Amino acid sequence: MPAMPFSNLHVVVTGATGGLGGAVVQRLLAAGATCHLPMAEPAPPAHAPWRGHDRARATPGVALADDAAVRAYYAALPAVDASIHLAGGFAMKPLLDTTLDDYHQQHSINALTCFLCCREAVRRMTAAGRGGRIVNVASRSALTAPAGQVAYVASKAEVCAITQVIAAETRDQGILVNAVLPSIIDTPANRAAMPTADHAAWPRPEQLAETIAFLASPANTLTSGALVPVYGRA
Repeated sequence: MPAMPFSNLHVVVTGATGGLGGAVVQRLLAAGATCHLPMAEPAPPAHAPWRGHDRARATPGVALADDAAVRAYYAALPAVDASIHLAGGFAMKPLLDTTLDDYHQQHSINALTCFLCCREAVRRMTAAGRGGRIVNVASRSALTAPAGQVAYVASKAEVCAITQVIAAETRDQGILVNAVLPSIIDTPANRAAMPTADHAAWPRPEQLAETIAFLASPANTLTSGALVPVYGRA
């Protein structure tokens, strides 16, 4: 395991109950981080691999698309050294079948949650005056724009833009902001949805967690504003 020191550091991870989120939290806990996990669920699900860990501090009932809720959540934290934003969702429909509600839903779950969490993380990091790291999760689709995904692609393109604008705005404050762009992630849900695909070509959550952990760690002293391709062979 590469040396990425997180001891005595406080890291927010959204989307911690998902397949990628569980892997990221496990990676950070193994490196010594205290992980703060805002979640919509009323309690940590039984499948969460970090459930019961003394440095995994879940806060149920946090609506990440609600301005006041996100402000209150970050304001109550003891510190924010890094903030990793994995919360999101995927939906696809042909353009003419995509309703305004469909578009708003993808914008809310992907782009709005990212914006609010980035803003409040920067607020806390700036007030502390010691810098920090932010990592967002966009998608390869934001660059390749496949057909049938207009709402999803637009929302993930927003994540890319948010990442690069905030990186430019915070570069003199020691805050490094990046995004990773996965292809299809090798999760049980994706395997079930695409049983005939070449699953071995997909990036595994544990592999993505390594890249995310580096970008969020003090070992990253240079990279900011990057859209990092993490495609595997897919």
